[in-house]
Amino acid sequence: MPPVPDFIRSNPQLAFFALLAVAASGFGQTFFIAIFGGALRQEFELGNSWYGACYSAATLLSAFVLLGAGTLVDRWPLKRVATLGVLLLSAGCLTLAVAQSAWMLLPGFFLLRFAGQGFMTHMGMTTAGRHFTANRGKVIALAALGFPIAEALLPTGGSLLIESSGWRSVWWLAAGVLLLAVLPALIWLAGNTGKESGQSESTATSGENDYTRTQVLRDRGFYCLLPAVLMTPFVVTAVLFHQAAIADERGWSMSVLAGAFGGYAAGHLLALFFAGGLVDRFGAQRSLPLALLPMIVALLLLALRQDSWVPYVYLALIGVAQAGTGTAGSALWPERYGSTHLGAIRAVSQACMVFSTAASPLLLGFLLDQGMNVYGVGLLLAAIILGGCLLAVFAPWTAKQKPLHATSE
Repeated sequence: MPPVPDFIRSNPQLAFFALLAVAASGFGQTFFIAIFGGALRQEFELGNSWYGACYSAATLLSAFVLLGAGTLVDRWPLKRVATLGVLLLSAGCLTLAVAQSAWMLLPGFFLLRFAGQGFMTHMGMTTAGRHFTANRGKVIALAALGFPIAEALLPTGGSLLIESSGWRSVWWLAAGVLLLAVLPALIWLAGNTGKESGQSESTATSGENDYTRTQVLRDRGFYCLLPAVLMTPFVVTAVLFHQAAIADERGWSMSVLAGAFGGYAAGHLLALFFAGGLVDRFGAQRSLPLALLPMIVALLLLALRQDSWVPYVYLALIGVAQAGTGTAGSALWPERYGSTHLGAIRAVSQACMVFSTAASPLLLGFLLDQGMNVYGVGLLLAAIILGGCLLAVFAPWTAKQKPLHATSE
């Protein structure tokens, strides 16, 4: 049996709980749901606009619900939270599996987006951020490996099953995997974490100066840092959603685009192995604006060049930025505000993230329809990210961070 890595030795079960929860969120992520678009539109005779509006509405609704439900991670034992998340995600899979009319897509999409992209991701990242301190960045990076794992397995496997046995069978199988494999594994990995009162062991021993969500919402620094946290999901969702339109204008073939997505996945995966250590060494607040720099370079490259090698490089750089900002952004809130109310605090940023991923494809689509070309889109997005970086650089430190800041000087 291989030795347990040093950075998770204090609680390896919770580290792998976080990894599995994030990976299981893939059943509610756009990269998996997108493979059913053609089949669902054909089955229910839907146009692209109605289908897209239904998906966006469900995603926006899930963001608002997550603001309240996200606090359950602070108040419930981890087993109960995991059970709720998996049951809701399974219900979303079953709703689509038995759907007989178009209106059933709305509750199905809502359950998938809320429980998958929202709640399961929130639960996994909150667990990683709360129960590990000295190596928090490394553990969050380990949990974030769940995203590329799901990206590699679910769309490919689902596409093959759609061709061989139909789209409904995929949703039946997804529900079975969640209920028969993922749920028992999460319950076992959760162990006895959390008391019946909903207080975890780490919560009971955390400092008295930990911030509440109300205090965080009054903190000016929170609003300086939140745009930088949201930049990556906002830009990645918009650019990837409209990648076909970008490729058409630049004259890139679908085969080039397919290969470039391999570079995106590779950049994301490889950068995760380094992102955690850098965050642990330099701190999350320092690391966040630095992690956005590869995305600025990527967008400038997209705007200024249209050679056939550009998609490989710019998507790989976006993958690197996604790994760095995802790790730094998740480690930022416990570093800055403590872990006692981390679920409630992360619920705000997670809900904002879900909202941004619902809004960004619509906004970029509007700009493209109004005649803005790829040159203009690339420069505009790069400028927006640069503004987010500057806000993060000048964000004030909290009292909890100042001792760490002074030590590292």
